[in-house]
Amino acid sequence: MTPAGAEAPAESPQGLDEQIQSLKQDVLDLNRELFILEEELLFPGNTQVTVFLSVDVGTYFKLDAVELKIDDRELTHYLYTEREVKALHRGGTQRLFLGNLKTGDHELVAFFTGVGPKGRDVKRGATLTFSKEMGPKLIELKIVDNPATQQPDFAIREWE
Repeated sequence: MTPAGAEAPAESPQGLDEQIQSLKQDVLDLNRELFILEEELLFPGNTQVTVFLSVDVGTYFKLDAVELKIDDRELTHYLYTEREVKALHRGGTQRLFLGNLKTGDHELVAFFTGVGPKGRDVKRGATLTFSKEMGPKLIELKIVDNPATQQPDFAIREWE
């Protein structure tokens, strides 16, 4: 029993720092688990559609923006920074859209805006009609240089 007015011994600063670090790690782990759970609840695997963007070379087209529609409904319109374009040129892939679609036939339309050969403004579109079955659907939008025409090609393909 401590006399009146006496305080309990304080914990050492090192012990307190260790406890704080342990709590921070616990919070990070919990946050990661909640994020995974949220994605599983919001985007169940059997209705999930994910659309990615990649760029191959990029000599004939400098990307400024991408607009994405499925079944005439705008899903996203993304404007790119110089840093993001450089990351795509180094082999990066961007997830443009993650959402749910019912089974059946759908039409995906992507519009690419940027600067083409000789500094001209370019806006091109690409379309893919696909069938959504049970299970996740992965789709890639790809910008590829075509040396034969010295123009960019815009392709959309389903990942198996």
